[in-house]
Amino acid sequence: MKKIIILGCLFCLFLTGCGRVSDKDIVNDLNKKINKNSSYKASGELSVNNNDEVYEYDIEALYDKGNYKVSLTNKSNDHTQIILKNNNAVYVLTPSLNKSFRFQSDWPYNNSQIYLLDALVKDINNDNKKTFSVDDDKYVFKTKVKYPNNSKLVNQKIVIGKDKLFEKVIVYDKDGVAMMTMKFDKIKYNPKISSDEFKIDNIIKDEEVEDKPTGSFDDTIYPLFVPNGTKLVEENSIKKDNGKRVIMNYDGEKSFTLVEEDADVFNEFTIIPTMGEPCLLMDSLGVMADKSLSWTSGGVDFYLVSDVLNQMELVEVAQSISGIVSMK
Repeated sequence: MKKIIILGCLFCLFLTGCGRVSDKDIVNDLNKKINKNSSYKASGELSVNNNDEVYEYDIEALYDKGNYKVSLTNKSNDHTQIILKNNNAVYVLTPSLNKSFRFQSDWPYNNSQIYLLDALVKDINNDNKKTFSVDDDKYVFKTKVKYPNNSKLVNQKIVIGKDKLFEKVIVYDKDGVAMMTMKFDKIKYNPKISSDEFKIDNIIKDEEVEDKPTGSFDDTIYPLFVPNGTKLVEENSIKKDNGKRVIMNYDGEKSFTLVEEDADVFNEFTIIPTMGEPCLLMDSLGVMADKSLSWTSGGVDFYLVSDVLNQMELVEVAQSISGIVSMK
């Protein structure tokens, strides 16, 4: 009789153990889905917070055999930009302006990427201090993040459904404030993706828009954030064929120069070689170089350069300008 009771208890424990899902089970499953020979297609909505402003993007991400294409469409103005990585280089394309920045870069391997599935799996694998929990039948990982040009972002919560698909990712600052949220609505592993998806000529043709930004900005746009001990000392305005260019020099402990001008719309698609990395600001994709940051917002081209500002400070100045543009 005792043997029967003991065997019954062991059987119950075995069944209970089989019903549990560990973090290793989830990680192993994700690693099987995401590997160098697989492909995926993911879409959803990205929200980016900047103080009281929230910027929303529709996101579509494609991956196949080392090629990436991420389309980001600003929901407030329907403006689309694309990050492309193929065998040649990395590009930030702005179809509405008929131009693209081209640079040699380690993107997307050099930092965390909230909308790329393999980057999320990499963050999980690389964090030895990650935490795991089961909440309302969801599998939740909390890991650190790596955003070199935004050190305020320190960790993230990754929510995975019972079907082992990513559902939501929230990136927090050091105070626990949610700064970015990615909600996935569709994920498909190993879809057939044509190589044409990663060719620039095809992308420009598919994304061609009839209404190009025109006109000029009436007023100079000043940054709301300026480092302590720094002030505007000189401002010059120069006429252009399609508007104007304004050059502002800020002097002090954290000196910098800010150039803003009406965005040039090229008659033919133009690739501009540059040094740098893609950088997501509040309402636009920019290019971050060692001592400069350039981007387009609201039909205005911006170029911010400094010998003393670090990348985080460049981003802070730029984001304080982008917020103003989006409200105009």
